[in-house]
Amino acid sequence: MSSDAMKRSMHSDVIPQRKIIHVDMDAFYASVEQRDDPSLRGRPVVVAWRGARSVVCAASYEARTFGVRSAMPAARAERLCPDAIFVPPDFVRYKAVSRQVREILLRQTDRVEPLSLDEAYLDVSESNSGLPSATAIARRIREQIREETGLTASAGVAPAKFLAKIASEWRKPDGLFVIRPHEVDNFLTPLPVARIHGVGKVMDGKLAAMGIRHVGELRAFDVHALEARFGRYGRRLSELAHGIDRSEVTADRPTQSISSEDTFATDRPLCELEPAIRELATKVWLAATRQERIGRTVVLKLKTRDFRILTRSRTPEHPTRSMEALVSIALGLREQVDLPPDSLYRLVGVGLANFVSPDDAPRQSNLFTVDG
Repeated sequence: MSSDAMKRSMHSDVIPQRKIIHVDMDAFYASVEQRDDPSLRGRPVVVAWRGARSVVCAASYEARTFGVRSAMPAARAERLCPDAIFVPPDFVRYKAVSRQVREILLRQTDRVEPLSLDEAYLDVSESNSGLPSATAIARRIREQIREETGLTASAGVAPAKFLAKIASEWRKPDGLFVIRPHEVDNFLTPLPVARIHGVGKVMDGKLAAMGIRHVGELRAFDVHALEARFGRYGRRLSELAHGIDRSEVTADRPTQSISSEDTFATDRPLCELEPAIRELATKVWLAATRQERIGRTVVLKLKTRDFRILTRSRTPEHPTRSMEALVSIALGLREQVDLPPDSLYRLVGVGLANFVSPDDAPRQSNLFTVDG
């Protein structure tokens, strides 16, 4: 038995390999705007409201060459790209196109798991189309999206979900990349560990301190030592490094919550958390705009230096209607924290929960307008 095979055997109940496709629309909001307005084609387009409190919802690839990215303050985007054309977002139109794309995906399999308006997983281990391979199915999907919507999509094909998502990013925009089962180890070995889902800046730093910079080094690290250091996530890291992903494609899984959190390099008092809360709330708001369901409850999560976890939440009468409103509620939730003022915190998170369909939400004006 090879050394890699011996290490794989340490992970019990290895799941059978599947045929997974991850489809990701290219610069979705901006591409819709360029499609519908020919004067925008080939030009740097930023989907955002203008204003000091506005953030970028999406940027065309022409704008990205200047460093413009989603979640960036619109004012900074304008400084980076003075010639950018700012277009206010039209989520009704984006959702209509998303439904078109969803119908194309469902022609191939019933096992479609939407992640947002512009991306989804498909399990085509058994497909409806009769096409000979997952690669052929991915090609057909991309062709139909182009023909029927006038837009492009990138796709990744792999035997596991996390691999398919990495693959879809490999040849963006308008690309297709395939990772075959026998190619998994060679593909993963040179990848930076930061490419693994869930490895953020803090975890990347912790792994670097252990001499782990690439997935090959993570694969070689003792799984029990990783588990002792990081708990259950340590075992998951080892499994992913071996190409093992037990998560399945779940059709029509409704959004339950969206959250973003940050672990600090040094513990901070509550009074210093406002910048982090603003940044996290911005990320959550942008993610929420990509959902068809609406989050009713705003959640603030805190972890103290001694690992005590606190959560505070508020469900306003009407759904949160702007990024600034979400920020305001999240900041206000700090007042419900009753620990001593000198308490220190190692982590803060902001979330939206209690998602409902638009028909079930209290009626009010456009959900995602920005004040000012």
